[in-house]
Amino acid sequence: MADVTIRELRNHGGDVVDRAARGEQITITRAGKPVASLSPIEATTLPADVLLARWRRLPVVDPVALRADVDAVLNADL
Repeated sequence: MADVTIRELRNHGGDVVDRAARGEQITITRAGKPVASLSPIEATTLPADVLLARWRRLPVVDPVALRADVDAVLNADL
């Protein structure tokens, strides 16, 4: 577990979050005392059969109707 000061978190927040995302447990300290912890969230992955089932339930898109809808909303002069 690594300690990171509040100043380091403020100045290098993206780097600290990247470290936590890679699995590192980080303790945030203020004046040398721990005040918070930062840890990764376990990623949830969906199995292929679930993804395929969701894909099969997607509505069919009529490309001509879609184009007509987009043309009706967008300004052609742009």
